[in-house]
Parts: sequence; structure tokens; C-alpha cells
Amino acid sequence: MTGGPGRARRRSRDWVSRPRDRLLDTRICDLGLRIEGTELERRTEQLTAELARRGFVFRPHFWLSDDWFCPDGVPGVAIPFYLAHPRLKRLERAQMLEVEGGTRSSCMRLLRHETGHAIANAYRVHLRRAWREHFGNPAQKYPETYLPRPYSKRYVIHLDDWYAQSHPHEDWAETFAVWLTPNSGWRTRYRGWSALRKLEYVDRLMEEIRARPPRVRTRRRVAPVRTLRMTLREYYADKRSRYGTDYPEFYDRHLLRLFSNDEAHRGGEPASHYIRRMRTEITGIVTRWTYEYRYRIDLVVQEMMRRCDKLDLYVVRDDPRMKLDLVSCLTTIVMNYLHSGNFMVAL
Repeated sequence: MTGGPGRARRRSRDWVSRPRDRLLDTRICDLGLRIEGTELERRTEQLTAELARRGFVFRPHFWLSDDWFCPDGVPGVAIPFYLAHPRLKRLERAQMLEVEGGTRSSCMRLLRHETGHAIANAYRVHLRRAWREHFGNPAQKYPETYLPRPYSKRYVIHLDDWYAQSHPHEDWAETFAVWLTPNSGWRTRYRGWSALRKLEYVDRLMEEIRARPPRVRTRRRVAPVRTLRMTLREYYADKRSRYGTDYPEFYDRHLLRLFSNDEAHRGGEPASHYIRRMRTEITGIVTRWTYEYRYRIDLVVQEMMRRCDKLDLYVVRDDPRMKLDLVSCLTTIVMNYLHSGNFMVAL
């Protein structure tokens, strides 16, 4: 016998110290990942404790997969594999500029949201007439994109991008998540909103079903991490393609107001170099104020740099007002994109 379980575990974690290029060529199923013994275990334990304090007998099951989701008909929650190890979280940030669910607070928000879907599946509450009266037709086809109304008071606000507005099932999951969140003060926060009626319905419905055993008890796992045979490189290539967008040349008129293509300025700093210097700072500012994914905003910045080179643009001045103008320009382009109906729906 040449080795035991301990040696196998050591071999399965050899990837932790690999250079990034070698790590990217590792298959996800070969990473040997699990929830047990990680910070995710503490997060899922917190979620089940929150359900227990509310008197639920139901407990969702959790597994690692390629993204956050709750499959149709399954009373459980898939969690993205990269949250199971610090090295993979760093890789996710390097590839996508952020880690969805990477902090305790963001992870709990997502777990509560997905648990709302799991409870709907477990008790089939979406088949009730009252559920449909409050949230709409659950059979409605999921759109690829949606145009939110930021000032609408018909929907709660939990995840970014006014996600409750994307589909009746998401409206339900977001409303449930707000209801479940400890000390959310939802009665006060949503006083005067029509969304309060949905929260009160959730409150009554949960009072009715929480002590009942679930109608659907399957522990099925869809796309578990052990079946993910793509390499990390393939995974991120696909993920970036799904987040990417073709940006029109309406950039040009904004950039021509900001920079100059006059020959008198061609000895100065190229506009693309200036944007690159400011890239991290301005992307962070616009991310905070638009609530859009940092990766998508960075795609806009990259396109701005390409258009600047194409138009042969140069910096006219380098002062605090110029940076403010650049942030304003980026925000204008991003908001033009967002409010044209291009919020992506995560299925």
C-alpha cells in the first residue's frame, strides 16, 4: 500500500501553492473542495440558526457548485466553489475584480435570498393563489435583462440592482430575505411602501408553515463541484463572456468633450494613459454609486481607453477637476448602459 487518506488529501491541495497560470489549468473537480471546515460552514450554520430562531423545522441543504443558485424543485442552495478557499477567492477577485459573497455580510444576504427559493420549493408556496396575487405569475419566463425602476416602492431592496424587480420568483426571494434578516426592522423601514403588504403576507405565511415538515424533501444536488470538469481557465473565460457586452460608439462624443485631439496637445499625456492611471480609483467610486458589478464597469473603462486611442485623444489638464469630470463621464456612460434595460438576470 503506497499511501493513505492523509497523503491523498495532501495531493489534492497541491494546487494551493501553484503559480496562477498552472492553477488556471486545474480542473475544478480536482480541487478537493468541501464546505466542512471552512468559513462557509459557519455561514450556513448561521443561516440554519436564523431559521431555528423563527421556529422552522425546515433546513435547506448546501453544496458547492459553479455559482449561487437554487434549482427548480430542490429545497437546497448551491454555493460557488471559489468561496471554499482563500486562494480561490483571490483568483476570483483577480479574474472578475470582486468576489460575490466574499464577505460575511454579502454571503449572508445571498444565503437568505437563496433560502427563500428553497422554502418556496420545499412547501410549494408559489402554487397558492395568494402568493400569485402578491408576487405575480411564477411561470412567467425569465427575461435575459430587465429595466428596473429605482424609486418604486412596490419592491423591497436587498441585493443590488433592484433585483426583486426582475421576476416574481426573485421578488419573493428578496422579500423573504428581508423578512428573515435579524433586526431588519422591516415594518418601520417599509412603512408607507406597497412592498409592506408583501412582507406582511410572508410573515403570515411563515407563521402558518414553519412548524410543518416540508412537502418536498429531496436532497438532490445539481452540478456539484465533483462533476465540474472544466478548468479554472475555461470557467473564467465563460464567465467573462457572460458578463461582457458590446459597447457602442456613443462614447466618442463624451470623450471628445473630456479630452482633445488637437495637434497642439499631442505632446501631452495620451488620454488612455491618464484613464489607466485613474482606473482603480474611478472604478471604485462608480461601483459604490451605481451598485453595478465592478467587472462590468471596468469593461466600460477598457472600452473608453480603446476609443481614446482610436480617436488619438490627449489630456488637456491634470487637476482635481479633471478627475471629477472623468468620474462624471464614466458614470454617464454606465448609467446610459444600465437604464437601457441591460441589467442581467442571474438564473
